[in-house]
Amino acid sequence: MKTNKLVKHLDDDNAQQAGLVHVVRQPAGAGPHPTVLMLHGRHGNEEVMWVFAHTLPDHMLLVAPRAILRGSDDIGYAWHPHASGRWPTITDFDEAVAALDQFIAALPDLYQADLSRLYLMGFSQGAALALTAMMHRPELAQGLAALVGFLPLAHEALVAERPLTERPIFMATGAKDEIIPLELARDSAKAIRQAGADLAYSEYRTGHRINRQGMRDLSVWWSERLKT
Repeated sequence: MKTNKLVKHLDDDNAQQAGLVHVVRQPAGAGPHPTVLMLHGRHGNEEVMWVFAHTLPDHMLLVAPRAILRGSDDIGYAWHPHASGRWPTITDFDEAVAALDQFIAALPDLYQADLSRLYLMGFSQGAALALTAMMHRPELAQGLAALVGFLPLAHEALVAERPLTERPIFMATGAKDEIIPLELARDSAKAIRQAGADLAYSEYRTGHRINRQGMRDLSVWWSERLKT
């Protein structure tokens, strides 16, 4: 039966099994379904990533979890504790990566997800988490879209192992981003290429957001990844 409506799981059996509050959009028909896991940024929640859902076809299973920590100043949620005055390192995301592993492992039973056709899409801090997770476990997903994000620091040892070899990655950067410095985004892109990824990197004349051209480019990238 076709649903294609958003269903939130808060303090129910599905949330307990997956380990995280989440919102899901299930496609029509029987699974297993190709799946996109959508990871929000700092101060966000499980509802904010749906602005990007229109870039994906209806046959995809879409799942958006809530981050593991209450945000600073009690605003939204975050994937790692905020440390004033420094950028996070790879190890700062260890707890979030473990939670993500548990969450993903529950998706086949809960929603008939096909983990052999799993992709990640993250915004800002969510993009940093997605990149970190795949640096540790490149087999976790077939590729990812990193939207106005960055690769956490202290990544050199992982990059040297070239864990992202031939993995397709879309990276959108705001040239006027007031939160993620352009230099950090460019350095991240360089490291991602050094890690072996098939990187599609673009800069847009915008701030910490995705503009219309970025949305169009994201849609095209998804269509190329998912056309089979």
